[in-house]
Amino acid sequence: MSAHDVVFGFGAHSGVEDLPELLPMVQQADRDGLDIFTLSDHPHLGGRVDAYAALGFILGRTRHIAGFANVTNLPTRPAPMLARMVTSLSALSGGRIVLGMGAGGLWDRIADMGVPLLSPGDAVNAFEEAIVLVKLLSGGGPPVTYQGKHYQVNQIEPAPVPAPPVWTGSVGRKSLAATGRVADGWIPGHAADWLSRRYRTSRPVIDEAAASAGRDPREIRTVFNFPGRITDRPMPATRDAEGRWIGGSVGQWVEELTGAVVEHGASGFTLFSADQGAPGRTLLARWAQDVVPAVREAVAKQ
Repeated sequence: MSAHDVVFGFGAHSGVEDLPELLPMVQQADRDGLDIFTLSDHPHLGGRVDAYAALGFILGRTRHIAGFANVTNLPTRPAPMLARMVTSLSALSGGRIVLGMGAGGLWDRIADMGVPLLSPGDAVNAFEEAIVLVKLLSGGGPPVTYQGKHYQVNQIEPAPVPAPPVWTGSVGRKSLAATGRVADGWIPGHAADWLSRRYRTSRPVIDEAAASAGRDPREIRTVFNFPGRITDRPMPATRDAEGRWIGGSVGQWVEELTGAVVEHGASGFTLFSADQGAPGRTLLARWAQDVVPAVREAVAKQ
């Protein structure tokens, strides 16, 4: 895998109180050469700005960095309209959009938004139908008629714009298999990393489903979301007692992430920080300016 194949991003805060820093931070990340920024999508939370409104605004004020709802609250965003939204954002931004997809978490709150409650199995079926339909309604071609259990459209003209890459937040076995059949990338849940049991047991489900559908499993990215500190000096231990990555010096980060790419097939990393204000800005700067270029260089040498 070349350095060009590996994407590096950061998770931005989207609370109303965070807005004064949101655009400047993404613009700095854009200048520093990061590939992607992400925003959570929790429409039931009044203190958060709408993810897609924020993505459109920020993409209009940046040049290179791509945006990503991590992940889209699908039940509140019907697939045909979601297709129109993401292809429009892609056309307006020059293709700088990734479509994050989830089957829906916190279903009690989703139902409180007036969305019909689905069983876990039906939610995953709707999730897979939605990915298929978004792709059908992208990239031009004849009008689309689709009759699924959860989505139906009749003679709808696709957008001429290609569908953006679809990355999922699948956790359960059924949704992991759906990712293998129809998606382009996977984000392991609960900040699971490349050495976690969750990754080791879940990725084979994706690969098996992809192969059964006639796809090359290597086409499906694994993009890791995780927190971590970047310290001035090496840390005695870069993982906690339960084996979770907690950070280290730039050299320790470079060694760990290069190994994740070369030995474990990682193709993307999104760094999250619980800190806001100056600590968050400092972490982002060190990630973008110190860690990421060094990892890209190390991977390119492999």
